[in-house]
Amino acid sequence: MSSFRIRAARDEDLQHLYEMAKLTGGGFTNLPPDKPALRAKLDRSHAAFARGEDAEVADDLFVLILENVETGEVRGTCQIFTRVGDKWPFYSYRIGTVTKHSQELKRTFRAEILSLVNDLEGCSEVGGLFLHPGERAGGLGLLLARARYLFIAQHRARFADRILAELRGVIDEAGGSPFWDGVAGRFFGMNFQQADEFNATHGNQFIADLMPKHPVYTAMLSESARAVIGLPHPSGRAAMRMLENEGFAFESYIDIFDGGPTMTARTDQVKTVRETQRATIAAIAGGGEPALVASGTLSEFQSALAQITPSEGGITLDPVSAEALGLSVGDSVLWVAR
Repeated sequence: MSSFRIRAARDEDLQHLYEMAKLTGGGFTNLPPDKPALRAKLDRSHAAFARGEDAEVADDLFVLILENVETGEVRGTCQIFTRVGDKWPFYSYRIGTVTKHSQELKRTFRAEILSLVNDLEGCSEVGGLFLHPGERAGGLGLLLARARYLFIAQHRARFADRILAELRGVIDEAGGSPFWDGVAGRFFGMNFQQADEFNATHGNQFIADLMPKHPVYTAMLSESARAVIGLPHPSGRAAMRMLENEGFAFESYIDIFDGGPTMTARTDQVKTVRETQRATIAAIAGGGEPALVASGTLSEFQSALAQITPSEGGITLDPVSAEALGLSVGDSVLWVAR
C-alpha cells in the first residue's frame, strides 16, 4: 500500500515530464528533453483518451504519470503505444545467419547478418518508463511497469495481439553508441546523440531514406559494435528481467540506433494481463496480501500498490490505497497479485 498512484497525464504535467527527461542521460527516444516534442506527446495522449473504449486499434499513444497523492509531486512516467508503424515504418534489425559450404575446402561457413525489417509493424508497444532516481525503492518501478498491463487488460480492444518493448542499448561514458558508430553512423554524418534527438522529435523516416537496405555482415563491424549487439544498457537489466517475468522474450530483433534488444510477447500471454481479475470492493480494512489495484477507464484510469483480501463477496482493500484512488465499498476494480 502506498500514497502513490498512476493516472493519465495532463497538460500541467509538461514541466514535470521535461525535468524527468533531462535526467535520462540520453538514448531515451520516448522521453526527449524537448518541450515541443513532449507537448506533442501529451496532445496525442489526450486524443487517445478521448476516443472511447470501443474504438478500434489505431496509432494511439497513452501517457501515464506516477504521482505522490499527498504532495502532488510527479515522480515517474510510462507510455503505451497501441499500434506502431502507422505513421512511419517501424524498423528493426533482425539477427540472422547465412550458411555457405565449400566442397573444395570441406568446410561450412556461418555468417551472422543484420537485416533491416518491418516485421514488428502493427504491434502494440510499452515504453517510455522513467522513475525518478529518488524513488527507486519500494516497488514503484514495478507499479509503473505493471500498471501498463492493467491498463491494457482494462482496454483490451484498443491493443494489438502482439506487444513489444525496446530496451535501451549500451551507451559509452561520452554518451555515444558503439553500435551506431559501427553501423548507421557511417552513412548519416551525425553522431548518435544528434540522430537520437532527431528521431525523438521528427520520427525515423530519415533512416528509411539513408540507411543501406542490404544486410550487414557483423564480421565486418568493429569489435566494439559487435560486442553490444542485443545487449541492454546496464541500467536496463532489471527492466529486462521484469519483462522476462511477464513472458516477453528476445527473438533476435534489435534497435537500429543502439543495438539494444527488442522484447516481444503475445498480448494475451503477458502474465499481468492473463492474471488480472475483476472484483467489487466488499470492505475497506487493513491487512491482506500485496497486490496492484486499478479502477476507472481511459482518462479516469488509476492504479496503486495495495493490500487486499479476496473473498467470495469481493475484496477487502486497505484504507491507504482506497484513499489514494478515491475508492469506496461497492466500487469495481481490477487487481492482480504483486
